[in-house]
Amino acid sequence: MTIRTYQGLVYPAQCDAMGHMNVQHYVGAFDQAHWHLMAACGYDSDWVTTRREGWADVRYEIDYKRETRAGELFVIDSAVRRVGTKSLTTWHRLSSLDGTVRAELLAITAYFDLELRRARELPDIVRAGALALVEEP
Repeated sequence: MTIRTYQGLVYPAQCDAMGHMNVQHYVGAFDQAHWHLMAACGYDSDWVTTRREGWADVRYEIDYKRETRAGELFVIDSAVRRVGTKSLTTWHRLSSLDGTVRAELLAITAYFDLELRRARELPDIVRAGALALVEEP
């Protein structure tokens, strides 16, 4: 199931020499969307400090479809594509308000023990929430 995970605006300072949003800002927007998707799966951002558990990005595959320019509003819709033992594969689509797809991200993110610095099994609540949001491509 696809859900809305982020809304934003491209500021002039986020644009590169070619006049469109720079790659670093696409990644930043996708990262914001990811945190909202994880919350929808049942992850509590307080776990970073209370349980010392979080997320580690393992792979990002971004397809840039169309330029996004200063002053444009955009949205990101996201879904879970795969639920593993210790990781999630997620998909995010950045679009203009008229629905024009500007970029898509396929990401693999591991659930991470911040003390031991290694992947750990997904908590049951996150697994159940992620399974409820699985959408086939």
